[in-house]
Amino acid sequence: MSLPEPRPGLVIRYSFLWSHEHDRGAIEGSKDRPCAIVLAARREENGNIQIVVAPITHSPPADIVSSLEIPVTVCRSLGFDSGRHWLRFDELNRFVWPGYDLRSRTDQPGRYDYGMLPRDVFEKLRAGIVETQRKRQGQIIPRSE
Repeated sequence: MSLPEPRPGLVIRYSFLWSHEHDRGAIEGSKDRPCAIVLAARREENGNIQIVVAPITHSPPADIVSSLEIPVTVCRSLGFDSGRHWLRFDELNRFVWPGYDLRSRTDQPGRYDYGMLPRDVFEKLRAGIVETQRKRQGQIIPRSE
């Protein structure tokens, strides 16, 4: 199967590097997880596609303003397990598509995505990230450049 077209709202499987891992010197995430593409922009100077992703996690947020709980119906449509899932606003990764950390799904080898977030969920994610960045409370960890 070929790589999907990277576009905002697409949920991919990715080795997400948390800021605390990065601060300890890690260069790769400790766990592959679903992540939502927030931005996909082609660079004029070299044609590379710059991607920004937000992680999806089972861990409840320390504060509710840094995350968005994904509705159960959306989780089901993406093929997630029955647990609760949150999109994080305050931790992002930036990389060049497809990068070294894009991973194939374990349940469907050769497939790298879970599908698209519904527009309303993506807009809440986008708004949460914009507000978090405006307050300078978010971190964007650069990966492959």
